[in-house]
Amino acid sequence: MNARRRSVAVRLGTVTVGGDAPISVQSMTKTDTRDVAATSRQVQALARAGCHIVRLAVPDMEAAAALAAIRAVSPVPLVADIHFDHRLALAAIDAGVDGLRLNPGNIRRREHLEKVVARAKEREIPIRIGVNAGSLPVDCRPDETVPERMVALGEEQVHALEAMDFGLIKVSLKASDVPTTIEAYSLMARRIPYPLHVGVTEAGPPPTGIVRNALGIGILLHMGIGDTLRVSLSGEPLDEVDAGREILRSLGLAAAMPNVVSCPTCGRTRLDVPAIATRVSEYLRGIDIPLTIAIMGCVVNGPGECREADAGIAGGDDKVLVYRGGEFTHSAPADQAYEAIIAEIDALVAAGGRHRGQNTR
Repeated sequence: MNARRRSVAVRLGTVTVGGDAPISVQSMTKTDTRDVAATSRQVQALARAGCHIVRLAVPDMEAAAALAAIRAVSPVPLVADIHFDHRLALAAIDAGVDGLRLNPGNIRRREHLEKVVARAKEREIPIRIGVNAGSLPVDCRPDETVPERMVALGEEQVHALEAMDFGLIKVSLKASDVPTTIEAYSLMARRIPYPLHVGVTEAGPPPTGIVRNALGIGILLHMGIGDTLRVSLSGEPLDEVDAGREILRSLGLAAAMPNVVSCPTCGRTRLDVPAIATRVSEYLRGIDIPLTIAIMGCVVNGPGECREADAGIAGGDDKVLVYRGGEFTHSAPADQAYEAIIAEIDALVAAGGRHRGQNTR
C-alpha cells in the first residue's frame, strides 16, 4: 500500500478530517429532514453503527429550521447538503451544523457566496466542494475528458474560496463509474493540499453498489488517496456504514472493529451459516473492539479457523463446537448456535475484547 497522501487537517465538530487523523466513515440520512423525530432516530442509529459524520439534505427553509433540534441530540457532527439557495446555507450555519456540502458554482451571485463563506469562516465551519460527473456544466471544457473536466471545475471552485481567504476546504469528485472516479481523484490529489472525501456516487443498490464502491474507494485508499469516505447506496444508510467500515478493515485502515470469518457453505454444511453470520454481524455493528469471530459450517476447516479467532463455532452433527481464545470450550445444540456464539462475544466484550488464552496469527 502506498503511503497516505498528506493533506491539511480540518475539523468538523469533534472529528478531524485529513492530516494524520484516521479515515472517517460518513453516510447520509434518507429521511425527510423536516421530520425531526425520524431524522434524529436515523442519525443516532448511524452513530451507533460506527458512522463518524452524517450529512442531511436541506431542500428548503423548513428543513433548515429543523436542523437545530436535530443537532441538539446528535452524537456526531452533521453536514448540511445545500444547493442553489445561499440562504439555506446561512440558516444551516445558524442552526449549528458542523459542516456544509455545496457546489459554489450553483450559487450564481458572488455576493451570495461571499456571505456564506464569511459566516462559515466566522464559525470555523468547513465547506466541502462537491463535484459530480452527472452535473457538470455543458460548457465546462467540452473537449476534455470527464475526469479532466471534473478536476478543472473543482480547482476553479477551490480557487474561488481561497480568493475569499477561506481554507477550511474538503473536496469530492464523484462519478458513477469506477475508472472515472479513480482518475479524477488521482489528478486532483496532486494539485491541492485539502482533504479528499472519496466515494462512487449513484452506484446503485447492493450488491452492485457495494462492489463499485469497494473497488473505487479501495483502490484510491490503497494508492494513499482519501481522508474520509461514503459508500453511496440505493438502500439503507446502515448498509453504507457497514460497507465503509469493512473497506477500511479489509485494508488494515480501521483502528478497531470486529471481523466475521464465515465459510461459503457446501454439501457438508450442517449449520445455517449465512443466517447466523448475518445476525452476528448485525450484533457486532458499532462495536469498536478488534474481535475476530468465526462461523463455520463443518469440521473440515471449522476447528482451524475457530482456533485462530477470538471466538467461533464449527458445525457438526446436530451440534456446534464452541471455541474461545483458540481453545475448544464446549459443544452446544445446533439450534442454539447463535445464542452460543453471542454468549462468547459478550464475555469477550466484557473482558475488553481479548481472552487470556487467545492465539494470534
